[in-house]
Amino acid sequence: MRARRDLTGVKLGGSYAFAPELKDWLRALARCAGHIILVPGGGVFADSVRHAQATMAFDDEAAHHMALLAMEQFGRALTGLQPGMILAASAAAIGQAVRARKVPVWSPTRMVLAADIPATWDVTADSLAAWLARTVAAPRLLLVKRARPACDRVRIAALVEDGTVDRLFPRFLKTSRAEATLAGPGDHAAAVAALRSGAAFGTRIELR
Repeated sequence: MRARRDLTGVKLGGSYAFAPELKDWLRALARCAGHIILVPGGGVFADSVRHAQATMAFDDEAAHHMALLAMEQFGRALTGLQPGMILAASAAAIGQAVRARKVPVWSPTRMVLAADIPATWDVTADSLAAWLARTVAAPRLLLVKRARPACDRVRIAALVEDGTVDRLFPRFLKTSRAEATLAGPGDHAAAVAALRSGAAFGTRIELR
């Protein structure tokens, strides 16, 4: 997929699954068709995998695979909620959807299992979104979280420390070379203009 200056990867946290702002965000993101790639979090679906692993004691390879499928479950739910969003399981399918002015909702299992990505809970959808940004040459990454820092910039180490992002996110973000930002529940309306124009939006994540 060729680099596009107006392309942004948008990771929508799985914690939005039952949130009142979910449909507001989906409607806003649908207006950005042709300019974004939507990466679904795992949310309650991934929580079920964590619980099952703790109870059944299957290995991390199985949990990793199941957590990817959890992301796909949330992604499938999103496509069932918002017209114009379609599942995309490859870089080619993502590119095709973007060119067709659709919103590709990434189904990560096939691509991630074929890549050299650690099978650990230290890698969540945040790190995978950064990996995808590198893979499809998206210059920006927006993480839509349930809370947003009340500042213009935040150090990535602080986000790791408080659990906002996973432990390996700094490594994946640095490799991606994407400009990463954070948005919160009420930012959906304001994000549209920035995403459509290819501008960064939200609290900037600083690597240093």
